[in-house]
Amino acid sequence: MAAAVAPSPLDVARDQQDRATLDRILGECAAAASKAPNDAETQYRAALAASYLAGVDVELHEKKPAHDVAERGLPFAEKAVSLKPDNGEYLRILGTLYGQAVSDLMSGLRYGAKAKDTLSKAVEKSPKSSMVYVARGVGNLYLPAQLGGGPAAAIPDFQKALELDPKNAEAYAYLGLSLRDGHKDAEARQAFTKALELNPKRVWVKQQLDKTPAK
Repeated sequence: MAAAVAPSPLDVARDQQDRATLDRILGECAAAASKAPNDAETQYRAALAASYLAGVDVELHEKKPAHDVAERGLPFAEKAVSLKPDNGEYLRILGTLYGQAVSDLMSGLRYGAKAKDTLSKAVEKSPKSSMVYVARGVGNLYLPAQLGGGPAAAIPDFQKALELDPKNAEAYAYLGLSLRDGHKDAEARQAFTKALELNPKRVWVKQQLDKTPAK
């Protein structure tokens, strides 16, 4: 049997909400990107590290730090996409960073539409990628209902992500969040439990399961 793929250092640090390690990795990746401005993959890695760190800040309800880190990562993501505009994964990270940079009304006006458009383009370019659907679903989940977002808009993308990859722990985690926001606590607990079966080290998901009422 083939050995399971070991989680990346970014995944390990994200799972433990280890901001210090994520910040160090981002610094290393940003330094490498500054030395290779025309290497799309090097630019992407710096953007990816920024999105992981901003994501942990979002989980910790640290809106301003998340905004600042996302804005730090955006030039790398924009450069990667400019070098390879048809790469759906690069578009996914760019759209994710646009969304993570939204911390208030002004930043929402600046980045909200960009996030939505870029994530839709990521789905268009990589329709078989489970993670692009997760990213678009997260964007829809956090988009205000009056702008067409909310749990009902997000859930179909998480379901599509799981159709493409039934072992996508992140899809289960955000499906659980959407179900809980839709007042479906029992179903939310099932989704969080499945996410933890797939990735038992994800601290944030444990926190979400603990705060979801048992019915």
